[in-house]
Amino acid sequence: MLKSLHAKESPLSKTDKQLEILSSGIFRDGSLPTFADQINKTDQFPLQPRNIEILQINVGYMCNQVCAHCHVDAGPDRKEIMTKETMMQILDVLKTTAVTTLDLTGGAPEMNPNFRWFVEEASKTGVKDFIVRSNLTIIRANKKYYDLPAFFKKHNIHVVSSMPHWTKGKTDVQRGEGVFDKSVQALQELNAIGYGMPDSNLKLDLVYNPSGAFLPSDQFSMEKDFKKALKEDFNIHFHNLFAITNLPISRFLDYLIASDNYEDYMYALVEAYNPAAVANVMCTNTISVSWDGWLYDCDFNQMLDLKVASKSKHISEFNEAILNNRNIVISQHCYGCTAGAGSSCQGVVVS
Repeated sequence: MLKSLHAKESPLSKTDKQLEILSSGIFRDGSLPTFADQINKTDQFPLQPRNIEILQINVGYMCNQVCAHCHVDAGPDRKEIMTKETMMQILDVLKTTAVTTLDLTGGAPEMNPNFRWFVEEASKTGVKDFIVRSNLTIIRANKKYYDLPAFFKKHNIHVVSSMPHWTKGKTDVQRGEGVFDKSVQALQELNAIGYGMPDSNLKLDLVYNPSGAFLPSDQFSMEKDFKKALKEDFNIHFHNLFAITNLPISRFLDYLIASDNYEDYMYALVEAYNPAAVANVMCTNTISVSWDGWLYDCDFNQMLDLKVASKSKHISEFNEAILNNRNIVISQHCYGCTAGAGSSCQGVVVS
């Protein structure tokens, strides 16, 4: 068994070990093909982007939850928080680029002390789709967050929220005791002001991540099951369900290694590889910005500290033309985004 990665280790040493494990690819019955070799078979190497449409901003790793599958390794003890200065640099970029979607994530993005100021200022830039990825429980975590649903509505925020299952047991196992009940209450509050209701323009989408070492089921079938169960049990409505494959990094990689599932999971990803998914992976139209302003091809590369292969590496030197002509940095974890129907922060990438 590979040695487990312990949370008390420094982030740098943990990242280095993860990259070493991912790049080795040597298992008991031989070695797995590299992701680069795999996409080269269909003339898709080097992987290159289309025009940048989405700017995904990680405003900090602090979170009120400690979820077992979290690829950000977020929690209440994380101190990495985006400053107002970096946020101002992002606002400058939004005013001068063709970005149409702003996607705020964390941690719990609402815990950044400048979150509301940033939302108000970013709303003025005219982005067409303004996403906040909320864990739902933050809405009930403290009185200062109770008005978040109304704040979201005021700025026409597209709320995307994690919901591992429509049952209490499976949700709390993955996200912590009491999470399900608070999530249900938060969803009901969002519904009460119009979010997720049929024909409403207040968008409310849910995100599903598998709770173990397996790939998600068909997204569209799960969406029907989620909608039926949440409506019948709690009278909850939402618009879409996004199924996201757990990538073998951070806490989930630690779990795979500790449970002796890492090799089998990597084989499952490789066996499910779908070349049709490669063309639409999120790194082809997205730039991820870390809490300290560095640029990455995706949020997963950010957690592995694999910065963009470009002269434009920081939000302070953002150059759309240069970034649109870069080669995307890839490694073995990229199999997670190209397994089956593919996976992105907006769900599957192949119909």
